[in-house]
Amino acid sequence: MVVVMAPGATEEQIARVTARVEEAGGQAFVSRGVVRTIIGLVGDLDRFQGLNLRSLPGVQDVHRISDPYKLVSRQHHPERSTVHVGSGEARVAIGPGSFTFVAGPCAVESAQQTLEAAEMAKAAGAGLLRGGAFKPRTSPYAFQGLGRQGLEILADVREVTGLPVVTEVVDARDVEVVCEHADMLQVGGRDMSNFALLQTLGECGKPVLLERGMTATVEEWLMAAEYVAQRGNLDIVLCERGIRTFETATRHTLDISAVPVVQAASHLPVLVDPSHAGGRRDLVVPLSRAALGVGADGIVVDVHPDPERALCDGPQSVNGTELRDLASAVRRLGAALGRR
Repeated sequence: MVVVMAPGATEEQIARVTARVEEAGGQAFVSRGVVRTIIGLVGDLDRFQGLNLRSLPGVQDVHRISDPYKLVSRQHHPERSTVHVGSGEARVAIGPGSFTFVAGPCAVESAQQTLEAAEMAKAAGAGLLRGGAFKPRTSPYAFQGLGRQGLEILADVREVTGLPVVTEVVDARDVEVVCEHADMLQVGGRDMSNFALLQTLGECGKPVLLERGMTATVEEWLMAAEYVAQRGNLDIVLCERGIRTFETATRHTLDISAVPVVQAASHLPVLVDPSHAGGRRDLVVPLSRAALGVGADGIVVDVHPDPERALCDGPQSVNGTELRDLASAVRRLGAALGRR
């Protein structure tokens, strides 16, 4: 069950609802969005029905939701959400009506490499800089990222370019330090089921980019988002980055149908990562076109000034001609589809 508070509901009114629920032996999880506050209830639903919560001051509506994911479902939130990243003039909106271009190096290798990649991305129309300071890799001998030094590089590049920063966090113990340097925290596909991390991110106060795990169903993906939402953070953006199938011609299989499926089930924005899905730079442009055409709210693309020397995922990183082709395709197709 979900209690939707009216816009402008006071903290006292929210506290009164949670107190009423707790008196009835239930739990109340308060989640705050930009416009409204939602309270998810856990406990005896029949008993909650008898509390007459709709009559309390500040309550707009009460929904009994059949979906296993309550707070991210469209059953109580029929309009699709917009998530804002950054502040001031650099603030970027991700959601319906627009198409957000997120780009940058898969891994932060040096200050110069990150700045060059960021400038390339910005020139191509990117609104957010994505770069990895912590890099969980299949092989323990592969480059694992620069850690805190990488975070500092990203923060410095943000000052130069004005691009808000998106970066991955892999350990709940690192959330605080990543929050100090980034505008949006990314959960990689490998960590989609790291529930302790998801719960910590629910309390971090920053938007979250949640990638779909390689073997996760759509429902499992949305349930992972629910872990974040239940702890108070509704500023969640989903990212489809390919799933594992029998096919070996591409790195993963981009589940393009997942975009409209998720948008029908959840109010959260959905991005597509054509770089990790295809694993080849020649596939980035056609997969980006597909993402735009099917209604995705944006794309996440790997950019590198010298892909042949990249320490991480060079074959899927774009540069030069591919980046110009990508920018041109997004502008032309986006305009034709009425997307900003």
